[in-house]
Amino acid sequence: MVIRIDDETKERFQRVSRMEGKSASEKLRELIENYVRKADISLVVDDLWERIGAKANEKGVGEKDVERIIRETRARQ
Repeated sequence: MVIRIDDETKERFQRVSRMEGKSASEKLRELIENYVRKADISLVVDDLWERIGAKANEKGVGEKDVERIIRETRARQ
């Protein structure tokens, strides 16, 4: 990947990265990884399902409970 930025921005980015104890490459990788993680909707959905599943497990909710809750919710609509 090639990224073209003006010299002043490049120098400022390198300086700020060094202040964090990272190379510009490390910081850029970190920023890109964070962006992709936030922007990739499939990762967001997967994370949501994992959190929902964990909460359901904590409360002892099983598959049949989920089916019942869905039926009850649809009946109210």
